[in-house]
Amino acid sequence: MEIINITKAQARKIILNAAGLARKAQFGTGIEAVYRLIDHLGFVQLDTNYVVERAHHHVMAARIPDYQTDWLRELCEDGSIFEYFTSDSGYLPMHDFRFSLPVKNAFKRQRQPLTPAEIKLMQEVLDRAEREESLMVGDFDNDRVEASTGWWDWRPAKVALERLYLDGSLMINRTKSFQKVYVLPVNVVPHETDLTLPTDEEFARFVVRRTLGAFGIAYVKEIAWRARYVKGNLVKKELEKMAKSGEVKTVAVEGLKGPFYMLPEQKIDVEISDEVFILSPFDILNVFRHRLKDFFNFDYQIECFVPAPKRQYGYFSLPIIAGDTFIARMDSKADRKQKTLIVQNLHFEPVDLEEKTIEKLVQALRAFMRFNQCKDIVFKKCNHEAYLEAISESFSG
Repeated sequence: MEIINITKAQARKIILNAAGLARKAQFGTGIEAVYRLIDHLGFVQLDTNYVVERAHHHVMAARIPDYQTDWLRELCEDGSIFEYFTSDSGYLPMHDFRFSLPVKNAFKRQRQPLTPAEIKLMQEVLDRAEREESLMVGDFDNDRVEASTGWWDWRPAKVALERLYLDGSLMINRTKSFQKVYVLPVNVVPHETDLTLPTDEEFARFVVRRTLGAFGIAYVKEIAWRARYVKGNLVKKELEKMAKSGEVKTVAVEGLKGPFYMLPEQKIDVEISDEVFILSPFDILNVFRHRLKDFFNFDYQIECFVPAPKRQYGYFSLPIIAGDTFIARMDSKADRKQKTLIVQNLHFEPVDLEEKTIEKLVQALRAFMRFNQCKDIVFKKCNHEAYLEAISESFSG
């Protein structure tokens, strides 16, 4: 079995190109670019955090100039993409729908046995969905018997809706305010969509190809992540077969313990620009902390899940990358009433930045302001006075 040897620098460029961050507008512009990006990545994670614009929109705006948040909803409405929970909640291309079926079956098969009351409630919810075509949590009376014990202590009707969504009996649309609307699949999935259940081998090979297409280079554990809710999946076994047959290539990266894998069509020498991108914590480039450490020497953690006294950089710090180097992280908040982007902390990494990079960072900040519907920017804290002064002068000039 041939092993391809590459440097970390080559690996970084392959990863960035696969993530759609090799250059500006790598997938073009307009709503068509949104579909092309989702189709390429296979999965774009969504998140409800609204400190700045939500993560799924942020992923698009970082890559697609003048991105409009309505475009995702339009693609869902015309049946081009759909929302589902595979490894996490996210958007997937509709032509991959059949490969969501093993995950749905797994949720149905692997959940705790239901009580007669739970089964009865789920059937009642389905009956209502058939009669009313769409349902929201607010359409149900408060059926909680005991007082809520916390944020994730859902009332029975909400639990029933989510179970039916996870096992595929219902699907989700979104309102403009991002509220969930539960609908029957027949009302969402185009009639020509392939609904054939893939075999275990087909599903595993799909996961391998999809993950490597989006990651460029990956460890086994990263590839298996997308199938993590399907217990007993064959991802590792099929990956070994694919490596032996040449359907995937085995890679050794200088200075790192492998093995790694990539698709045969992947080019080794990839060109990337020196553009600056402000990224979401849930961007595909950032979802694995060890991956950022290994390839980019960037120790990153989203700190909204960290107790406040232990945060180093801020509640929702955003990684900033220039070319193939992470240059900063920015904790910011969009004050939508005042139309001001408040930068709580702009923390630069210990790298020397050229004037050209600072200028590109300013351009990225301006685009990020517009994306968040802000007209002004305020900097509260920064660890590098000279860089901050240069940035501030650009905004005041």
